[in-house]
Amino acid sequence: MVVSLVAGALWAMLPAYVPNNAAVLAGGGRPIDGGRTLDGRRLLGDGKTWRGTAAGTLVGVALAMALNVVRPTVVATLDAGLPVFSFRAAVGLALGAMLGDIGASFLKRRLGRKRGAAVPGLDQLDFVVGALVLAVLLAPSWTFATFSPARLAVILVATPLLHVTTNAGAYLLGLKAEPW
Repeated sequence: MVVSLVAGALWAMLPAYVPNNAAVLAGGGRPIDGGRTLDGRRLLGDGKTWRGTAAGTLVGVALAMALNVVRPTVVATLDAGLPVFSFRAAVGLALGAMLGDIGASFLKRRLGRKRGAAVPGLDQLDFVVGALVLAVLLAPSWTFATFSPARLAVILVATPLLHVTTNAGAYLLGLKAEPW
């Protein structure tokens, strides 16, 4: 039961977990804010680019569609209730994750934080909130059927742990300038 719950929660969030990592690998290029400022501070900063946002979104959607293909085999192995992603849900999760991260950058700049500065809680859950909000807007029935309170609890506990672990790994591999 617990394995099935955790597997289902993580499976449902995979299209939201991957986009920001893909954006780091594919990023660069023109910043979304075009160098604009507000209150003398950048709106977002150089770390939020059009290319990274597009690549992250595309990778997240592609992952959701790939998960649909392998789902029958995984379900037979795990005996878990894993959701099938609609295209709208996939876009909501992937693009929402990117938008959540962009929103957090905007908030960090308003707080006077520099690019890469840690803001505990916000750094770990910004993309989760963005993903769930956009998924609700684009695929409400799917989202409410998929994210039970128990799955949401798993996501709220597991996501910060996964976030810290993957960021530390990216730092050790030289893909990130800071380990958070």
